[in-house]
Amino acid sequence: MEFKELITKRRSIRKFGSAIGHEVLIDILKEAQQAPSWKNQQTSRCYVVESPEILESFRAAALPSFNQKSSANAALIVTTFVKDVVGFNDGTPANEIGNGWGSYDLGLHDAYLILAAKNAGYDTLIMGIRDAGAIREKLGIPENEEVMSVIAIGKRAEDPSARPRKDLTEVTRFF
Repeated sequence: MEFKELITKRRSIRKFGSAIGHEVLIDILKEAQQAPSWKNQQTSRCYVVESPEILESFRAAALPSFNQKSSANAALIVTTFVKDVVGFNDGTPANEIGNGWGSYDLGLHDAYLILAAKNAGYDTLIMGIRDAGAIREKLGIPENEEVMSVIAIGKRAEDPSARPRKDLTEVTRFF
C-alpha cells in the first residue's frame, strides 16, 4: 500500500471481528522497532496479550467497560517505556522535557506499530483510559517502566468513515 493511502485509510476501530495471528504480530512488532529513538536507546517495550483466557481476565481488570467492549475479539499490546534513560545524560534530564522524551519516542514507536498493522491488513485502537496499576500487576511490568497505552489489534468488523481534521491554518504557522 502506498504511504499516503496507508495513513488516510487507517482508522481507530471500535468493533473487531477477529484477532491477529501470532506470526503476523511478530512481523508488525519488528517493524515498529524501526522507529527512531533518542540516541538509539530503544526504550519502548511491548507486552502482548493474545491468549483468549488471559485476554478476558486482563480486560476485566485493566480496562473500563467501554474499552472492554471496543477491544473485544482483538489481541492487546501494552506499550511502555523505560524511565530516566531517554532525555537524560548521566541520570540528569538533558532539558526541561525529561521523561517526556521517553513518551515522545514511544509515540513514534506506536505510530510505526499502527501503520505496520494497517499495512499488513489489520486495524488498531489506541486506548489511554486504563488502569495502569492493574496492568502492571497482571503483566509483571517493572516499576522502572511507564505504562502508556493499550493497543487493540485485529480485523475490523465495521468500516467507520474518516473523522474530520482541522484546517491546516488552525494548527500550523509558517514564518
